[in-house]
Amino acid sequence: MLARKSEMSRSGKLKLLVPIVFVAFLCAYAHHREANKDSNVVGQLRLKSMNEISGIAASGINPDLYYIHNDSGDTSRFFAILPTGEVKATVYFKGDPKERHGVHDCEDIAVGPGPDAGKSYVYLGDIGDNYAVRKYLAVYRMEERKSWAKDTITHTTAYPIRLKYPDGPKDAETLMVDPIEKLLYIVSKRQDSVTVYTTPLIYKTNDTVVLTKRCRLFFPGIKVFRWITAGDISKDGQQVLIKSYNKVYYWKRQNNEPIWQTVQRRWRLLPYTEEKQGEGIGFTPDGTGYYTCSEGVYTPIYYYRIPGK
Repeated sequence: MLARKSEMSRSGKLKLLVPIVFVAFLCAYAHHREANKDSNVVGQLRLKSMNEISGIAASGINPDLYYIHNDSGDTSRFFAILPTGEVKATVYFKGDPKERHGVHDCEDIAVGPGPDAGKSYVYLGDIGDNYAVRKYLAVYRMEERKSWAKDTITHTTAYPIRLKYPDGPKDAETLMVDPIEKLLYIVSKRQDSVTVYTTPLIYKTNDTVVLTKRCRLFFPGIKVFRWITAGDISKDGQQVLIKSYNKVYYWKRQNNEPIWQTVQRRWRLLPYTEEKQGEGIGFTPDGTGYYTCSEGVYTPIYYYRIPGK
């Protein structure tokens, strides 16, 4: 009888402790957000239509210019902005005529080399697939223009490639360009262990290619918060960022090894203030820092310097 009373007592204490811990966690989180709400903020998105931002990448030819884009629901376009959020250009392109808006769900953007030496290209990844049903994904390659640094609305020609997974459809929000091995990287989002895929950066327009499965990565944490939402490889190819909803993981490449080998080593956590729904991250051109941005109307733009850089 005494043992039973003791068990009931422990059970009651546990029931009481759980909400106390939960409330304490919420208070600590709120304090953290309040203390950091203005830290590292360098700008703010200026257009109401920029409400589903899902990727950010530095221009390869225009100083201080960055490309951002919305995900599902937007048309085939992206924006050129300054870190302050000032809009310099809206760039439209012709997407897939089978899609209502020209694109299905653009989830990340990257900048890097392409078919012509000495030129820089934007790669926009229409790779989102919330229900894992798409027959193929699409990546659009567009040559960068100096004119995108001016305040204008413009159109450009996009050269698409269709991509299929070797192991069935899945959702992904991370597209990266490796300038050293000339590879496109896609990292899946939702599984307990996400998967890294590659395909050659130089491709035949409108071709359909099966991605190469490279490795699987496990990131600890609560399931939803550890989902992988963005990534970037530095302009010189020597650094890698992969982002979840609440953490930024960082690696340094060794001896120009394949990036898929780099990210299998232990990561280093970098500073990050949690955002409403942070799905964009991109290196600065010199690789000394990175910007993040989030979904939401008029959301802030954050800058972080990489410790030791």
